[in-house]
Amino acid sequence: MKVTVIGAGNVGATCADVLAYREIANEVVLLDIKEGIAEGKALDIWQKAPITLYDTRTIGVTNDYNRTANSDVVVITSGMPRKPGMSRDDLIEVNAKIVNSVTENVIKHSPNAILIVVSNPLDVMTYAAHVTSKFPRTRVIGMAGILDTARYRAFLADALNCSPKDIQALLMGGHGDTMVPLPRYTTVAGIPVTELLDKETIDAIVQRTIHGGGELVKLMGTSAWYAPGAAAAQMVEAIARDQRRIFPCCVKLEGEYGIDNCYLGVPVILGKNGVEKIIEVSLNEEEKKLLEVSRQKVSEVMAAYDRIVGVKQ
Repeated sequence: MKVTVIGAGNVGATCADVLAYREIANEVVLLDIKEGIAEGKALDIWQKAPITLYDTRTIGVTNDYNRTANSDVVVITSGMPRKPGMSRDDLIEVNAKIVNSVTENVIKHSPNAILIVVSNPLDVMTYAAHVTSKFPRTRVIGMAGILDTARYRAFLADALNCSPKDIQALLMGGHGDTMVPLPRYTTVAGIPVTELLDKETIDAIVQRTIHGGGELVKLMGTSAWYAPGAAAAQMVEAIARDQRRIFPCCVKLEGEYGIDNCYLGVPVILGKNGVEKIIEVSLNEEEKKLLEVSRQKVSEVMAAYDRIVGVKQ
């Protein structure tokens, strides 16, 4: 099993480290455009192997896609953060160029790979990778739901003073302010969370989850990396080991939930072929309305991408 991680920044390097530590792949290639960064981080991870005892080889390269050839899974973390004065369209244009270029290089050397997209804006960058690669939707998957769900579960564990291991939860929709947490589908050791916490507390946790990324940016001056990197690695593991885990992931909908041609987070079964199945859970009227709001927002961003790329083409 060979996995490539594109982008050796904090998220990409963390993902590579988790992949190595958990021995999810025999070989992990870390690629970046900055000279020496990927090589240095890959070497550092490999030098940790005798300490924490793993065999995964980590290799760092500078913009050499030949070294990524025949990867089974490719994680794309490349992109620029939004800077002061940048509009949404500015960010889309900058990162679309990066993701499109990366995707073109990846598919040239690994035409059978499964793509996991972490770059932001997440939903539209997954769309960009899908359009550029022309892969089936089952092989182009966005990582957001696992991260958002992890934050939600962590906050619930704090409120309940219990282990996060016992909390199962589901979130849907776009990555950002319009995500759709589903307390009805949240359980603690099989007990509905609504039996353990009052509505006011749950609502407060939901709001903290929705703004979870912003909270970390305010604290650190930069976006998170430990949890996003580990979340991407967990997706790789489910695919590499054909675990058929059920995770919320960003995928193109083609009629599911009454939505067509939109990239949204929904529960899927992840296995050796990527998305093995999209699961349709029953939603009440309020949840359907929230999902529709999320669909509208993501569709607007997708339309902005089409407009920008169309002009450039």
